[in-house]
Amino acid sequence: MPVPDSLAAEDYCYLLTTGRVTGKQRTTEIWFAIDGDTLYMLSGGRERSDRVKNARKTPAVKVRIGRRTFAGTARLPRGPEDARARRLVAGKYRARGHRDLDEWERDALVVAVDLQIGR
Repeated sequence: MPVPDSLAAEDYCYLLTTGRVTGKQRTTEIWFAIDGDTLYMLSGGRERSDRVKNARKTPAVKVRIGRRTFAGTARLPRGPEDARARRLVAGKYRARGHRDLDEWERDALVVAVDLQIGR
């Protein structure tokens, strides 16, 4: 059961991670795209980003889209999945009129969250 189209069309999602130092919940508003049960984000800060450091230490995360919250597992995709995720996320926001995304699409780190939907 995929994420409903109405949620996939939202402008932002909220990534909830566990702070690697404090153990407290951290929330980040971020652009995203969904493909099936996988949510993709691009982190311009790459591995330096706190959200990436937190998700690497504790991959069990939550994602809030609209009023729904999903549990999931964060990971860093590679190869063809990485390239597809870049196109999906950047394409979603180009279609909404955002320009100058080429460098971000090319250089940002892809973070995937495999959502636990209907399991």
